[in-house]
Amino acid sequence: MELEDRDFLNTPPTKTVRFGGNVVNTLAKFERGDTSDYELLKHQLTDPDIKDGQVINWLQEFRKCVTLLTKDHEQLVYAVLRLPWLGRSAAVVEEYLAFLSNLVSAQTVYLRHCLKMVVSNFTPGKVVIREGDVDISDSDDEDENLPRNFDLCHHALQLIARYVPFTSRFLMPILNENFPFVQKSSRTQECYVHNLLRVTVHFPALRRDVLELVIGRMLKLDASAPRGDIEEAEESSAHQPNGGGVQDECVFDMDEDDGPETKVAVGTAGAMAMAHPVAERLDSLMAVVLAYVKDTCYLDGCLELDRTKDLYRDLVSLPPGPGRGVSRAPVEGGAEPRPAPVLRQAAATYIGSFLARAKFLPVATVKACLDLLVPWLQRYIDGQDSGGRAFCDVSLHGPFYSACQTVFYTLVFRHRAIVEGNMRQGLAYLQSLNLERIVMSQLNPLKVCLPAITSMFAAITRKYQLVFCYTIIERNHRLMLPTVRSSHGGDATPANTNPLDSFFPFDPYLLKRSGKFIEPLYQVWEEPGGSEVDAPRKPVRQPVRQGSEEDDDFLRGETPQTDGAVAMTPGSYSPATRPRPPSPSCSAPSSPAPSPPPRTARWPPPRTRNRDDRSAPLSGFEEEEEEGVYSGSSHTTNPPLFR
Repeated sequence: MELEDRDFLNTPPTKTVRFGGNVVNTLAKFERGDTSDYELLKHQLTDPDIKDGQVINWLQEFRKCVTLLTKDHEQLVYAVLRLPWLGRSAAVVEEYLAFLSNLVSAQTVYLRHCLKMVVSNFTPGKVVIREGDVDISDSDDEDENLPRNFDLCHHALQLIARYVPFTSRFLMPILNENFPFVQKSSRTQECYVHNLLRVTVHFPALRRDVLELVIGRMLKLDASAPRGDIEEAEESSAHQPNGGGVQDECVFDMDEDDGPETKVAVGTAGAMAMAHPVAERLDSLMAVVLAYVKDTCYLDGCLELDRTKDLYRDLVSLPPGPGRGVSRAPVEGGAEPRPAPVLRQAAATYIGSFLARAKFLPVATVKACLDLLVPWLQRYIDGQDSGGRAFCDVSLHGPFYSACQTVFYTLVFRHRAIVEGNMRQGLAYLQSLNLERIVMSQLNPLKVCLPAITSMFAAITRKYQLVFCYTIIERNHRLMLPTVRSSHGGDATPANTNPLDSFFPFDPYLLKRSGKFIEPLYQVWEEPGGSEVDAPRKPVRQPVRQGSEEDDDFLRGETPQTDGAVAMTPGSYSPATRPRPPSPSCSAPSSPAPSPPPRTARWPPPRTRNRDDRSAPLSGFEEEEEEGVYSGSSHTTNPPLFR
């Protein structure tokens, strides 16, 4: 009577027995040419509503006949490998891992397919909402069991490697093939990179290849997000009332009953998000990589030097060593005559930015690098004085000018650290560098270096009375053409203020989430106070540097600009002396260099001083002494800093 009451047209069939025979008999029938049960078995293995008990029964049967699963049954094995085993009961997971172990040990032909199955679970699944024949949503699955699923995947890799020792040889190409596309969400990229770096813990031999893969993909993201675009997006986002950060989650806030804690957390996450979508992906990957570096180098809060050296050997492919060893290699590369000039200039620029920005470097390391660079500059000048090329030419002396700019840039950032603690020893060290000979040489490095670096270096050396640069700066301005006008007419264009095509690899960091790892180690440019530059300063907009899109905060910040004297030491100039305005033909409107100090000497200055014993070139200090600027009561009232 019960059957009579059923509606056979509208009631789905009752699922009782899914498969009538065992796997061994089905494989035997397949060998004899009967494929009906074989196809039915493959169809039932792909059923999304399969129960845990049925999965366990099938896996147990497949384990008993794993030796029969040859290459002829690869379609059936693929169906078994695609069983949804993650997120199920512990019994299903245990049985599935046991099947994997038996399969790779008995049939190594399926090793690649097993590895592909495990690696495919390194990213969160997709939730697809369909409306008719159209997919209206394809978002990341917000599964709370993702950490557990990732743990099981790595456990499966360890089991496979236990039975197949050469697993790592096949694993790396699969990791490369399954890397998410650059347009995937930041969460997908972050999960995959996290699991990639975790693979290096179980397979140390793959660490260099994995790091190369990850950094290569990050470089592609970095190339797709120019610095100017990121800054423009952040500025636009700052003017929006809601912040305008990139969000990978739902656009609309459907939870209206969230508490204040939830709203504060959401607001903090939004403030840390980057407005530029590619920068947001890059920021998430940088945070994962920097966290990995920190966890690798530190053990229980203590720095492990051996592990740190091994990691940095893989990262930068340099001989192992602490910060001094890392910094010494570019210094020696910049001073080595055998490499190409462009490589020597790049090495000099790199070490200058590193010494200036690395807050963790001790003063002893900075001095050691300067002790390598400055003597090389002195020897280079000696070699040019004996030849016929002792004149300013970037094409001939490019590495020399780059090394000079490195020394100037380093002293601008590090002069306080050198002289603090023991002023007398610090000043004695700066005086021992003999910077006056470099600045006053006929190669004229102040004419080639960036104007912002030149002006600040002149102010600092004037403060410590190391060398007087403003005489040469004024002469360079008089000899420099302010503008270059096309022969076909049109608007005037500024002259090239960056003839060295200088770049600074350690520019200020823009990414927010990963920036918390950089801030404690990064030296930010600090504007000099009144005690350093006792003159009115006004911001000068720096011209765009040719050949580079990145700007240094020091180069685009405020530089000491004066209408006359830069009075570093009180009483260095006579109070009656008044500054004279610069000639319109001496400086271009776009030039950021400061105006020269007041002079009472004639122009151009005398180049030699006749004495009874010999003739020697005049330095800036000697010129002013001849004119009476540094003589008399000026030194008596205000003694210089050397005393």
